[in-house]
Amino acid sequence: MDGMVEELESAVARWDRSGWPRPKAMVVSGSGLAVDLGDEGEYSRPMADFLPFGAGHVEGHPHAFDLLAADSDRRILYQRGRLHSYQGYDGHETAFSVRFGALLGVKTLILSNASGGLYEGVRAGDLMLIRDHINLIGLNPLRGELPAAWGPHFPDLSTAYDPELRRIAREEAGRLDIELGEGVYAAVAGPSYETPAEVRMLRTMGADLVGMSTVLEVIAARHMGVRCLCFSLVSNPASGMVDEPLVHTEVLAAAQQASGRLRTLLVRLLDRPELYAD
Repeated sequence: MDGMVEELESAVARWDRSGWPRPKAMVVSGSGLAVDLGDEGEYSRPMADFLPFGAGHVEGHPHAFDLLAADSDRRILYQRGRLHSYQGYDGHETAFSVRFGALLGVKTLILSNASGGLYEGVRAGDLMLIRDHINLIGLNPLRGELPAAWGPHFPDLSTAYDPELRRIAREEAGRLDIELGEGVYAAVAGPSYETPAEVRMLRTMGADLVGMSTVLEVIAARHMGVRCLCFSLVSNPASGMVDEPLVHTEVLAAAQQASGRLRTLLVRLLDRPELYAD
């Protein structure tokens, strides 16, 4: 645990030595959802430059950090691609970059992911807000003795997905005439897709969406006082919802086809001053 804390402090020091200004918000893109949010110019580096371990390749995840700096009050750390526990990372490694952002001064975290839809009438391309989650990954990034300065050892997650940020997202989506639902996200270990029996179990538990990411990052971020907003793009109906096999390349294709709506909404959201407030 001490090693992880030292590695995070070292990553922050490397950032400061690079001469980059510190961000106030952070965006993390999911499978096939890395979109153009602006001109990063010189402020673009591989994630590996700041991670103390390798960033294993997953198709659809570029694994880069961009700093988008529209002005001094709106600096955004854009993480294109993420790490997953199914790649062999533990909870602390999976959440490393989010903690890195929090230590740099990030106050708001916006995440996106691709998911399987579990609700009736699900369509590939549906855009959903996550309002709550069920952690079935079997890991938690708060295990062990963490620095007291980071936050309480037993953080409250009753509003893990910030209600006010969700309200703002719905407001902007309405202005753009973008349909935006809400649901509960179940996170599973992966990387295999769920069986029809597992999908029936998840629906019984109250899940509307299923995927293999996000919740460990949210837990770590909330522990450190960072507000979270998460978009889930339904790339496919979950196994058993339709009579077709699930294929990862088709999941990526569906995500990329619908990513334009997500980009439009994100650009509008990132103009809102509420995202950068302390």
